[in-house]
Amino acid sequence: MAYVVSDLGRRRAAVLCGDTETDAEFLLLAADRVRELTALPAHHAEMELSCGLYWRLLLRALAAQGWIVRAGVMASAADLGVFGLPADWRPLRLVRLERASEQTESLTRLRDLAEARHTDRGPYLDKPIPSAILNTLVRRSTPSSQRFDIRVLSSEDDRTRFARFIARHAGRDFTHPAAWRETHSFIRRSEAEAQERGDGFTFEHLFGPLSPRETLLRRIALAPITMRALRATGFPRILAGQLAALVRHSPAVLMLSLPETTADDDEMLAAGQLLTDFWLLATDVGLVLHPISVVIQHADLLARLRTDFSMAGRVFFVARLGYSTQQFPPSPRRDPAASLRAL
Repeated sequence: MAYVVSDLGRRRAAVLCGDTETDAEFLLLAADRVRELTALPAHHAEMELSCGLYWRLLLRALAAQGWIVRAGVMASAADLGVFGLPADWRPLRLVRLERASEQTESLTRLRDLAEARHTDRGPYLDKPIPSAILNTLVRRSTPSSQRFDIRVLSSEDDRTRFARFIARHAGRDFTHPAAWRETHSFIRRSEAEAQERGDGFTFEHLFGPLSPRETLLRRIALAPITMRALRATGFPRILAGQLAALVRHSPAVLMLSLPETTADDDEMLAAGQLLTDFWLLATDVGLVLHPISVVIQHADLLARLRTDFSMAGRVFFVARLGYSTQQFPPSPRRDPAASLRAL
C-alpha cells in the first residue's frame, strides 16, 4: 500500500484519476511479488483475490472514518508505474479519497469483526444454518452493480455429492510437488516464529489444539520429502478422505463465481471485495469458513466441478460453511507499517 504524499506524485495521481484537483488524498494498492504464490497458474488469481480482500477491508475502515472513494483507476487502464514503486511491487489500483460528512459504519464494530474473522479447518457443529440467514448473507453481500453468483450447497444430497468429489480429487493438493513444497514453506515451527515473520501458520492454526506428539507426527508426515515418498502408498487419498469427511458433516458448502469463465485481474480484485463482505457478514452471525482451494487450482478439476454442480462462469471460491466446535488461535499478522510506503 502506498500513500501518495509528494507534490509530483499527487499531481500525477490527480491526472490519472481524471481530476485536476490535488487537495484530496490518494492511495495505491500493489501486490508484493516476493510474497506471491507462483507454483500453479491459478495462484495468480488467488493473489488478486487476497488483494481484493485486503483492499475492501481497508476501504471500509477508511469509510468508517469519513473517507470515501470518489474516483479510481485500475492498472489495466493506466500506467501506475509512474510513481517510482519498488521493483517487487506490481501496481493494481489507484484511488482518490475525499472527506464525507458521515461515517458509513462503526469502526470499532468493523475492527471486532475483522479480528474475529478466521479460517476454521476443524469439524463443525451438527447444526443446520437457517435458510433465512443464508438468504440474508447472499442478499447483503451481492452488489447490485456487479454480477456474481453465490451458491450454497446445504441439502444432504448436494453435500454428499461434493464430499465424494473431494474424496476423489483433493489428494491433488499433496501430489503436485512444487505446489505442496510452496504451501509447506509457509508452515511455521512455532507461534513465536509465525509472529516474528508475520505470515504463514502453525500446525495449531491448521488443525486446532494439538499435543506435542500430534504436532511432531504432522511435521514429519507433511514434510515435502515425506509426502514424495508416501505418494505411492495412497497417503494423499487418505488425507483427501479426511477432508471429505469434514465436508460431509458440514452444514453447507459455499461456491462463488463470476459470470464469465475467464476473469482478468480487475474482476478478481472485485471478487475479493465481494468475499470480504460475505465473510464479515458470516462472522457477524457466528459462522466460520474453511476455503477448499484445491478444486479451483487445477484446470481439469475446476472444469469437472462446474460440470458436476452445474456452475456457470468462473468459480473463484469454494469453502465449507458452518458453526465452529473449537477455538483456533488467531493467525499471525504483519505489522501494518511494513506494508505501507509513502510516495
